[in-house]
Order: sequence, then C-alpha cells, then structure tokens
Amino acid sequence: MKTFHCQYCGHPLFFENVECLKCNSALAFLPDRLNMAAIEEVAGEEGVWRPRVRGKKKQSASRYRLCDNHTKQNACNFAVPVADPNPLCVACRLTRVLPDLTQPENPARWYRLEVAKRRLFYTLGKLGLVATSPPDGTADGPIFEFLADMPGQPVMTGHSQGVITINVAEADDEERTRLKVAMHEPYRTILGHFRHESGHYYWDRLIDEGGRVESFREVFGDESQDYQQALQDHYARGGTMPEWQDHFVSEYATAHPWEDWAETWAHYLHMVDLLETAASYNMTVPSQDEQEDVDEVVNPLETGNPDFNLLVEQWVPLTLLVNSLNRSLGQDDAYPFALSVGALQKLRYVHDVICETRSRVASEGARPNREKGGGATAAAPQTASAAT
Repeated sequence: MKTFHCQYCGHPLFFENVECLKCNSALAFLPDRLNMAAIEEVAGEEGVWRPRVRGKKKQSASRYRLCDNHTKQNACNFAVPVADPNPLCVACRLTRVLPDLTQPENPARWYRLEVAKRRLFYTLGKLGLVATSPPDGTADGPIFEFLADMPGQPVMTGHSQGVITINVAEADDEERTRLKVAMHEPYRTILGHFRHESGHYYWDRLIDEGGRVESFREVFGDESQDYQQALQDHYARGGTMPEWQDHFVSEYATAHPWEDWAETWAHYLHMVDLLETAASYNMTVPSQDEQEDVDEVVNPLETGNPDFNLLVEQWVPLTLLVNSLNRSLGQDDAYPFALSVGALQKLRYVHDVICETRSRVASEGARPNREKGGGATAAAPQTASAAT
C-alpha cells in the first residue's frame, strides 16, 4: 500500500487514517478516485462532505456521504458518492453476515477483518478486478461472511460460489499464532487469508468463466481431480511433498491445483502491494542494466501492464531488505519464501491473466455483479465447505 498525502497540507497519510495529524482535517478514502482526501462538511447540507481545498483554489463539485459503518460504528473510513443510494461504501456492502457484535470480543475482530478487506479491495480496484463505483448501490466482487465458532458448529475459512467465509478467530493474534504453529506454516496473516480466498473467487471468474481452463491445466494441473480427497491426502501425509519448492510457491499449494492457484494468486498480490509501497517511498534497487547503478522501483498498480521480469527483478531484493529489517528488530522474516523457476512460471501465468483482464476492463469498463449491495446482518454460523 502506498503512502498517501493530505492534499490540503501535504502531510503523509496512511490508508486507515481518519484525521490529518498536521492540519486536523477530517479524512476519508474516496473509492471512486482510489485515493485518500482531506474533506470538509458542506455548509447547509448536513452529512454531505466535499474534498477540502486550500486558499483560492476552486471548490470541488464532488459530494460524498460517510459510510454508515463510520457514522454508526466508527469502523470504516470510506466515503460514498451522494448519488449512490446505498448507505454502505463499496467495501462494506460486500460483507453480508457479521458475528454477534454484542459479544465483547467481536467488534474489535470485525474491525480488523474490515481493515484487511479494504486493503484487498484497494488492490483489486487498482488492478481493474472490481468496480470502484458500481451503479445503483450494487456490489462488485466477492461477498463475505464473518462467522464465529459455535458449540458443535466450527467455521471453516473458505470460498464457495462467490461467498468467502472468514472465521473471526483469525483476527485474534493468539489464535492465529497457535494455528500457524500447529499447522507448521511459515506465514499466516489476516490479509493473507483475504488474498488467498479471493484467488478462489477469481478462479471462477477469470479461469472457469473466462475460458482459460485448458491453459490453466497446462501450468497448474488438472483441477477436476477430487478436491476433498486431495485435501485428505495432503493432511494425511503431514502436508509434506518431496522437493515441493521446485514447483510451488508454498507447501500448501501442493494440495490441489485450486490451492496452487490461490496460493500463487495471493503471492502475486503480495508482490504488487510491496512494490507499490516501495515505489511510494522512492526506493531504488540494483539495476540489471550495466549502464545504470540503480533503478527506481516501479509501481505496478499505476503503470498499466508492467513487464513481469522487471517486477521479479525488483521484488527479490526488496524481500531480502524487508527480511533483513525484520531480523534487525528481532522479528521473523516477513516473507519466508524463496520462489523457484517453477513457481515463477505459475506467478507469470497469474500476471498475464490479470493484465489481460486489466486491459479489457480499461477498454470496456468494469461489470458489476448483479447482486444488490445491502447492510450486513448477524446470522447463525454455518460450516463452509469450500477451499481454504
């Protein structure tokens, strides 16, 4: 995620900020612009806001409301264009079911999940994979259900038919760390879950519905093999496969081609997000060009369809830097993976599919889902039987 700047005073802003610490302007993220903005309430129009301007600059004609989850729950910093009839922003309307917020631990859990979901939405929006201003209050993208375990009703984090279920316990650091250790995982984060599960959603959209199944099988293998049996076999062998590093981005990717795709998809989102962050800080990396000492890091979210080889050339030294910084602070590696030639081939496939989709969206415009976005409701938890 890049660092934003207050257009009123120039102070650096972060994605979750709601107030500029220098000029005290109220802040909101404007999804239709995919940008943070200082805002001010319009005189005589209660609850209506506009981007704040300095001095004699012309006032913006844009008008927004704050998301209902901000005004009622203080749980969102996205704005909603006044012409949009939905009281929820384009990210919050994707959440269909919430945990019981009367339980003392659940509001904080819900907030952490929504933060990760908004970060996912930003990246998908930048890549042209979701509509950032869908018409008539509709929702574009996967639908989310945030559920809590109940006696005899455990919740599986997973995806099924366009719906992503997240067990809210993943928002508890202690529980997430326990599962990470128990399952021998080198990496487990809330945002990582969202990125992985979105990969399952986009397999349906871009591979199955996009007519790419044959090319997918050439790279990832035959996904028609029994999925549940493949998972059982994976866990029965302790999740290990000899020399898996030669062909997969992670050990879990060996379980089934669907999981291989989802893990690779998540790693691609890791890559473009980290590169955007580095580019926003004007970072440089060693140049592959003998005539140059260093190259500026490219922002893959704002440069059309960047060359995949260039992304990898810059990604590798950045991950080494991030890991070295973490070790300097006594922390584990932030990115505990080494990508092989086989894994990079799969990552390139994901890159090509996204670039093709991005180009089509740029020329034709995004297509929102046909589902009307509404408010989230609390519901009894149900077991998700989809991929994890």
